[in-house]
Amino acid sequence: MTKAIGYIRVSTEMQATEGVSLDAQSAKVRAYCDLNDLELIEIVCDAGKSAKTTNRDGLQKCLSIIASGEASAIVVYKLDRLSRKVLDTLNLISEIESHGASLHSIIEKLDTSSALGKFFVNMTAALAQLESDQTSARVTMAMAYAKEQGQHCGAAPFGFEMVDKELVRVESQHNAIAIIRDMRNKGATLRAIAEHLNGEGIPTQRGGKWQASTINQIIKREAAA
Repeated sequence: MTKAIGYIRVSTEMQATEGVSLDAQSAKVRAYCDLNDLELIEIVCDAGKSAKTTNRDGLQKCLSIIASGEASAIVVYKLDRLSRKVLDTLNLISEIESHGASLHSIIEKLDTSSALGKFFVNMTAALAQLESDQTSARVTMAMAYAKEQGQHCGAAPFGFEMVDKELVRVESQHNAIAIIRDMRNKGATLRAIAEHLNGEGIPTQRGGKWQASTINQIIKREAAA
């Protein structure tokens, strides 16, 4: 008989919600294991824990038990007991399966050891990827539109600052660029330029100290402009 571990979770604001209480979840998990010939060795609980992170004591204990081989199945009342984020859930399923174990979710009627269960996981992953691609496409379109409207996208480069979504020239920073260009043309190293600017008390865009790598980025940007 396959050994299983039950995992139950409820967030603070949901503890009084009928149907998802810890007792209700425990009862469902026990009944499921009895019905499906799973030997339930333990039910691990995360009480008052949010699904925003997978770094929860109870969940991590379940994963450790699976990794050690003490159990080869995790049973949950519903997938959102693991996580409310699709990608986090898929990553957890992948980790569980990497140890030769399976995930069972009662509400979704999911058993990742079955052909239908694997199909469900693959379809969920595909839909998550589709949503990610569509989001990227929307962001790209929005940035392209902003550029068409003359709006700058992203952080202002050294030498400028953002004012009402438009780039405004900062003379003091352009003076620093002129110094960088002049010293580089005369053969100065990146480190020497950085030390000179620091010695003159000229700040970087964020008010910090100059580094050779920062000088190099500005030189490359100026060359590409």
